[in-house]
Amino acid sequence: MSHRTAIRHTRKAAAAMLIAVAALGLTACQDSETDASSSASSSASASAGTSAAPASKAAQGSTTSTPSGTPKKDGVKCTDQINYAGDTRPNAEINSIGEDTGYCPPVQGSSTSTPSGTPKKDGMKCTDQINYAGDTRPNAEINSIGEDTGYCPPVQGSSTSTPSGTPKKDGVKCTDQINYAGDTRPNAEINSIGEDTGYCPPVEK
Repeated sequence: MSHRTAIRHTRKAAAAMLIAVAALGLTACQDSETDASSSASSSASASAGTSAAPASKAAQGSTTSTPSGTPKKDGVKCTDQINYAGDTRPNAEINSIGEDTGYCPPVQGSSTSTPSGTPKKDGMKCTDQINYAGDTRPNAEINSIGEDTGYCPPVQGSSTSTPSGTPKKDGVKCTDQINYAGDTRPNAEINSIGEDTGYCPPVEK
């Protein structure tokens, strides 16, 4: 073999080695890029899953409904604001619901929390607004119900809270409007009933 032929073979061998090394390097880069791409994809999926969870919780929280009942007045207990007579729950439980939710719960067993009776006039006692003659409850109890609920309770034993008698004319005393001859009550008492209820009481025989 001549010297030139030996040099030619050596160069070919060196070139083959360089090509092999380059191919190995390219393969390693491709594998690295593939691993990096997989890692980035996994990280993106994990981030999407993590962000979706709070969003789902937020969506669930936004579906909460407004509590049923009557808005609670500031500084007033529910049992002082609404007549819960007949509700078997303890006052402490009812008031706790009001404090926690800001709403006084409906009277248990009733579809509405609006008390029965006649709306109470501001600054006037129920016993001065309505004629409770024949109602065996003490005036203090009747007036307490009116103060607590804002409604004067119906006359006990009656289906209506409208006083009996004749509607009183404005600016006219009952004793000047109706002949109470034979009625043993003082005129002042008769006229007071008229002023308080808006009705002149029937003549007592």
